[in-house]
Amino acid sequence: MLFESHIPVIPLLHRGKVRDIYDLGDKLLIVATDRISAFDVVLPTPIPEKGKVLTLMTLFWLDFLSDIVEHHLITANVEEYPEKLSPYREILKERSMIVKKAKVLPIECIVRGYIAGSAWKEYKEKGKVCGITLPSGLRESDKFSEPLFTPSTKAQIGGHDVNITFDEMVKIVGEPLAEEMKSLSLKLYQKASLHAESKGIIIADTKFEFGIHEGKLILVDEVLTPDSSRFWPKEEYAPGKPQKSFDKQFIRDWLRESGWVESDPPLEIPPEIVSRTREKYIEALKRLTGKSI
Repeated sequence: MLFESHIPVIPLLHRGKVRDIYDLGDKLLIVATDRISAFDVVLPTPIPEKGKVLTLMTLFWLDFLSDIVEHHLITANVEEYPEKLSPYREILKERSMIVKKAKVLPIECIVRGYIAGSAWKEYKEKGKVCGITLPSGLRESDKFSEPLFTPSTKAQIGGHDVNITFDEMVKIVGEPLAEEMKSLSLKLYQKASLHAESKGIIIADTKFEFGIHEGKLILVDEVLTPDSSRFWPKEEYAPGKPQKSFDKQFIRDWLRESGWVESDPPLEIPPEIVSRTREKYIEALKRLTGKSI
């Protein structure tokens, strides 16, 4: 179990909600810890081996989707890491990647195949999602006739995701990049969704992030993990209500049922919730990639 990594031989650039990022000069070392966040709050209790699940799943998807877009991965084989990292190989194994240093674009490229989460909330209030008018009469968890591209950006204060329209995205990154990011995101989602459904999982929605490296748009960060996606068991899908899931919605639901609100201090997660969350993540990994940990 790894709540926080400490690798003093290289500079720590950033400690995110889940990932610790280190500077290797022209490259980065990304370490996926077992931290878990919900509602943009890091909870004090780790989920054992969660970082390994996220890394192994991302590696699978980067390879599976490499015919659509280039990505930032250089290697995840600790035997190929710089010699100075050799004392940390056991810590880094299966939960780290060395990647290209890219200029990450400040947009989360969210693709939604089904109406859930913040999209369902916005639809009930406005009949729209990120400026896109939707048909009346949709039920929670209904499938869209075509996947929606609904970008978001980060608020300057507090780090919360903020849904924006495509026109607002254009103002941030420019029209050519915005169009390319949208097109790639939809292609990635469509290919991944077909694979997932063949394995008994519905990808209700997910997010992609992109960066610029040597003048090219490349895929960066985690890809199609239970942290960045809603994974529903296909055999139990029933629109008109929230769905069972293989992702951290389980933790969000537990927090809400516990009476927690975002102004409260983060809650310790009880052992039985930790265990069930771990099982859900590992089940998603097994189904989607055929691998386990």
